[in-house]
Amino acid sequence: MRAKAKLYPKEAARLLREKPGVREAVTGATLHFERNRLRAYAEVPIAEWRERAKALKDHVLSHLDHYLELAEKRLRENGVQVHWAETPEDAHRLLRAVVERHGVKRAVKAKSMLTEELGVNPLLASLGVEVFETDLGEYLIQLLGEPPSHIVGPAIHLSLKEIQKLFHERFGTPLDASPEALAQVARKVLREAFLSAELGISGANFLVAETGTLALMENEGNIRLSTSLPKVHVAFVGIEKLLPRFQDLALFLPLTARAATGQRLSTFVSLIQGPAREGEEGPEEVHVVLVDHGRTALLADPEAWETLRCLRCGACLNACPVYRQTGGHPYGYVYSGPIGAVLDPGLLSLEEAYPLPYASTLCGACLEACPVKIPIPKLLLTWRHRAVAEGLSPAWEKAALAAYRRVMESPTLYRLFSKALRGLPLPQDLLPLLRAWTEGRGPLKPSPKPFHQLWREMEEPHGR
Repeated sequence: MRAKAKLYPKEAARLLREKPGVREAVTGATLHFERNRLRAYAEVPIAEWRERAKALKDHVLSHLDHYLELAEKRLRENGVQVHWAETPEDAHRLLRAVVERHGVKRAVKAKSMLTEELGVNPLLASLGVEVFETDLGEYLIQLLGEPPSHIVGPAIHLSLKEIQKLFHERFGTPLDASPEALAQVARKVLREAFLSAELGISGANFLVAETGTLALMENEGNIRLSTSLPKVHVAFVGIEKLLPRFQDLALFLPLTARAATGQRLSTFVSLIQGPAREGEEGPEEVHVVLVDHGRTALLADPEAWETLRCLRCGACLNACPVYRQTGGHPYGYVYSGPIGAVLDPGLLSLEEAYPLPYASTLCGACLEACPVKIPIPKLLLTWRHRAVAEGLSPAWEKAALAAYRRVMESPTLYRLFSKALRGLPLPQDLLPLLRAWTEGRGPLKPSPKPFHQLWREMEEPHGR
């Protein structure tokens, strides 16, 4: 996927100007998720769970070569065809070969941020394959030709009216159709696709190295249908998705569900061990594509590597007051919100992802929500420091900071400018944004004397 992160400020301003309803829709949905997460966290010893999950992911990442080799061995023993993709082009080549070998004309696809990252849908379209996104939210944005706005809720930026209008135009449903009626229409279309597709595509929440098990979480049942009905199943898995032991799922499945949606466990959990054996129903071929795409380089980063602990639960997005204003589209890449602001520079490059590390108030809510304790505020500052060191800051900012430094280093210039500032108009006249704050308050009156002069006058009567 081509990144457009550099356009973040302009795209955020344009969205707020042209689609003010997005702020209300995203804020409502994320606050709902957030309330559920807080309630779900309170039911368990969450501090202990988060610390255990962090330690386990750190162990995996520090022994990644070992667990990758073990996972490949176990997958092959289970009859899975294992592939390695260093780049999106490698992944495309592998998928193209599967499509051509099986004469695939129709594919059903489970929600997967990695496949968004790799641009799987455009590739399949170029090969003449009809692709159906089967998660309802993903299906909606596929009809609109939009990318996901949220990791877990890809269509949370849409209002019910917008969805009713979309279905009216595409399927002729009434403009006031109920959500249940709209879901019935989508279900009918997708059921036909499930039954006729030759290829099913998914990601994976986890890959257990000990047993070669793919673990997938969902609430709609579409992932199970996508991975079990077509004759061929291809799973794209980021190399950071590993867990050492099968028993580790007992921690990570409920922890991820609680962080993402506030559920104790997702409605469906699929554990895939390989293709169907004799007498079983299921796919005849299962392929697992282990994808790097910048993750090895990120793992070698002495500070930013911690972003690879991410479970893609979206909890940091739900907690972020900046993300709530616009949703994910202005961020210009697959991963948005706080995790996108620290992960995208590592996967792409800081130059390509700039200025995303500045899309935060540094309030720390993302760190409190993260189930694996990724230090997002610290990493935001790390990327900001690097941006300054690499000269990525805009020219006006460099000039302003240089002037500020010059003034602060010179007592003469400091006194001269502080005297001049006391004669300027009041702040609300200088900055219209402050007018709302000053409404109901008396006007600010600059002191006629600077602080150092007032201090001297206070000290003189005491002979100091």
